[in-house]
Amino acid sequence: MAKSSPHTDPVSPAKVLAAARTVLKAEARALADTTAALDLAFPKAVELMLQAQGKVAVTGLGKSGLIGRKIASTLASTGTPSIFVHPVECLHGDLGMLSAGDVMLALSYSGETDEVCKLAALLKERGIRIISITGKKNSHLGRLADVALALNIAREACPYNITPSSSTTAMLALGDALALTLMQLNSFGKDDFARLHPGGSLGKILTLKVKDLMHTGERNSVVPDGITVKQALSVMTETRLGAVSVQDKKGKLCGFFTDGDLRRGLQSDAGLLARTIREVMTKNPFRVTPETPAIEAARIISRKRIDNIPVVDSAGRPIGIIDERDLIDVLPMAKDED
Repeated sequence: MAKSSPHTDPVSPAKVLAAARTVLKAEARALADTTAALDLAFPKAVELMLQAQGKVAVTGLGKSGLIGRKIASTLASTGTPSIFVHPVECLHGDLGMLSAGDVMLALSYSGETDEVCKLAALLKERGIRIISITGKKNSHLGRLADVALALNIAREACPYNITPSSSTTAMLALGDALALTLMQLNSFGKDDFARLHPGGSLGKILTLKVKDLMHTGERNSVVPDGITVKQALSVMTETRLGAVSVQDKKGKLCGFFTDGDLRRGLQSDAGLLARTIREVMTKNPFRVTPETPAIEAARIISRKRIDNIPVVDSAGRPIGIIDERDLIDVLPMAKDED
């Protein structure tokens, strides 16, 4: 068979954009229609998964299988033990991966995929509960299932209504809805997520401590409370962090002074530089310890609208400083929780 010749006509950006928008609108419509069609079968499916003594096994063939792998991964990463099982391989020896107490989430848009239906029937005989996601509840797979979830798709985004597109998008979204609903019901939080994702960026952020980010030594400006503001300013400018911790005669943190305090003070007091730092510092400032989670420090910075926080040891001595710029990756998460 002769190969088709490459496309040589000039590409019209307007036509390309129109085609893309048509696809996206079709898939958005499929999501809206599936959302509108949600019924009491959804909470029943969630309840089955919550009550499962074992794991949630997800299965599907072809494009549905690819979607199933992603759903299984999302379930597992959000606190619901889950695996993907290939229906054909299950029918040829891998049934031993499943046991009583498991729940099967079976995906097939037609609801008639032979291998998926055979697997569901075998598992049903073994007492394993089945949840299906199909295009029709009265399909073969839908009838086999203990709970049948139906997608509400008028047509695929494909111009020939053939290529799985709207259906797989809606199937994936419904799987996400199951996983994230379970996550909330299981009170699965960011700390839990971090424990399951120690190598990911979110896991790293959530396991960070102040001690991992704070400035110490020469980069930690500390002055005694008896010096002048001018002298303190000289020390503060050496680190470029725009803040200085003030300690009393016992070496404990008693105040904090920032370049913002300096600017505001100079507007109302021309003699500010000659004053002692004790007179103008913020007394009993917010402080953290080296073991404080970085996200907690970020919350303080976000809520109090400050730029830096002193870090103290168990005796209350200033041993470091943490700056807003050190927490740039953590601040968006902290603000989300405000």
